[in-house]
Amino acid sequence: MATDPQPGELPVPEAAALPRRIVLTGFMGSGKSTVGPKLASRLGWRFLDVDAVIEAEAGISIAQLFALHGEPAFRDLEYATTVALAAEDGLVLALGGGAIEREDTRALLLTTPGTLLIHLEIELATTLRRCAGSEGSRPVLADQANLAARYARRLPLYRTAHLSIPVDSLTPAQVVDAIYCAANF
Repeated sequence: MATDPQPGELPVPEAAALPRRIVLTGFMGSGKSTVGPKLASRLGWRFLDVDAVIEAEAGISIAQLFALHGEPAFRDLEYATTVALAAEDGLVLALGGGAIEREDTRALLLTTPGTLLIHLEIELATTLRRCAGSEGSRPVLADQANLAARYARRLPLYRTAHLSIPVDSLTPAQVVDAIYCAANF
C-alpha cells in the first residue's frame, strides 16, 4: 500500500507484485522444456511440464492418448491438469504447444492472480531447424502445410500472453535472463 507523503516528501509507490507462478507457452521448439527448468532453478522453484504430468498420470504417451481418445478428450485432460497445476505457487509450468488454443485455458492463465503467462516466440523456420530429426516423436513435422497452418492459427493466441519474448537468436540462459528481468525479480 502506498503511504501518504509528509510535506516535502515524494509518495512511495506500491511495489509491483511478483508473480507466484510462471507459465511458458509457445510453439514446438520454442524452448519451454529447456528454459523452464533453468528458470525454476534460478528462482528456487519447481518445474513441471503439463505434457509430462499427463503422460505420467495416464501411463501412455500424448500421441497414444490422441490415438485412443482423440484430440477433444486430450484437450479436456490438458485443461484439467493445467487448472490443478496453475493453483500452485513457486512453479514454472510449461504448456503443450496447443494448450493455448482452448479459450478457457487462456482465460485461466491470463486472469489468475499471481500467474505470469510468457510466450516464447519462435519463427517457424527456427522450429523446423530445432526439431529436425524428431519427426518420429512429432508426426506433425512431416506435414509442412499443416504445420504452417497450425503455427499461423496459434501465433495470435500466443501473443495474448502477458509477455512475449522473441527467442530465435537467444540462448536458453539469455531467455532466462530476459524473463527474470521482465518479471522484476
